[in-house]
Amino acid sequence: MPEVESKMVPNFLLEEQVVRQDGAGQPIDLGESRPEFLNLTLGVTRIIEQESLDVSIWASADGENWGDKPVAAFPQKFYCGVYTILVDLTGHSSAKYLRAQWKVNRWGRGEQKPLFDVYLFAQPASVPAYALPASA
Repeated sequence: MPEVESKMVPNFLLEEQVVRQDGAGQPIDLGESRPEFLNLTLGVTRIIEQESLDVSIWASADGENWGDKPVAAFPQKFYCGVYTILVDLTGHSSAKYLRAQWKVNRWGRGEQKPLFDVYLFAQPASVPAYALPASA
């Protein structure tokens, strides 16, 4: 059984922290009444020039095996800001755990080690009917 932060949402998938290298957060238990849709809010509160951040969300049935593909990913980030995406978990019915993973990159002159301050917050989302795909 993996070390699990706490029951799910609303909750931080990643508490605000300094990120200087690739990594992954602790698994979060989605709980018994797991939501079908999540709003994920990524905050980038510090960044230096000529670097990028890629954040993806991974799901697992057991908290140990995370599969080959993320269930969601933010577009690559180069600037400070607050970014939100909607994650649809309906196609991942076996998912009981979520975790964030990130990759960082830095290029150009000066210090070659990336530097970001980031957080990632998850909360249940209610999706209006018009946003759902039409049934055949």
